[in-house]
Amino acid sequence: MNTVGIATGAGRGMGLACARRLAAMVDTLLLVDLDEAAVTAAAAELGPVPSKPVSSRTVPSRATADLAPAGGQAAVEPFVLDVTDRDGLARLAGRVTELGTLRAVAHAAGISPAMADWRRILTVDLTGTALLAEALRPLATAGTAMACFASMAPLLGGTEPSPAIADILDDPLAEGFCDRLRDAIGPALEDSGLAYAWAKLGVQRFVRREALRLGPAGARICSVSPGIIDTPQGQQEAQSRPVMAKLVRQTPLGRSGRPEEVAAVVGFLLSAQASFLTGIDVLVDGGVVAAMAGQRP
Repeated sequence: MNTVGIATGAGRGMGLACARRLAAMVDTLLLVDLDEAAVTAAAAELGPVPSKPVSSRTVPSRATADLAPAGGQAAVEPFVLDVTDRDGLARLAGRVTELGTLRAVAHAAGISPAMADWRRILTVDLTGTALLAEALRPLATAGTAMACFASMAPLLGGTEPSPAIADILDDPLAEGFCDRLRDAIGPALEDSGLAYAWAKLGVQRFVRREALRLGPAGARICSVSPGIIDTPQGQQEAQSRPVMAKLVRQTPLGRSGRPEEVAAVVGFLLSAQASFLTGIDVLVDGGVVAAMAGQRP
């Protein structure tokens, strides 16, 4: 059976680094990104591609399923998609079914505080994660594994949920989710940095619950929480938030991380070597959270 992998946010940065890992793990790899030019270029780099990128708004040709992997690498298809688009996600799931068996998902798509307002951050980073999992859940089978990107941000403080807040945070697909969470937390949530931390805490909590749903099928899910990573998105964030440079200086390893270092962890979590790991978060931060905790009274 043809095995299928998905890498979201695959046009650049950590998503692209994860896609490079997945290309050696599956027969066909779907690269998902909202940026058509970036994801098409990424697909061209990684392997044989169809002549036209697949879009969430189009039905792909059956011919693209006949691409043979070259040199042990997966056949690659770019798939243009907004991960908050339910209809597009349904078409993504349909394409996976058409191609074969879902084997691995690296969900790196997301936005950082400098890129959007609080509502959009919650919608993309948390609700989008839940929507993707919902769309792919029926395809999960023994050996399917998913890694979702969270962040070290919730571990730096300021996101200790009360039971009432936790109940709202744990239901990101509920109608009016963003407004309900804002009402519970208060106006402070309108700060995009704080919204990002809450969204990523929500991803960590979501993964624990999703592990219970996937387990009976023999499928797994974990989250990965990067620290300061040298990517275009990370550089944009550093320019708008001077605290990022301070965090790098406080990192015990004395530097920011590289995308391939995070992708190596994701690759392990998605591999058969991690077959008894599910429902956990893996912190990949060079030790900065430990350093910050050591400074607290």
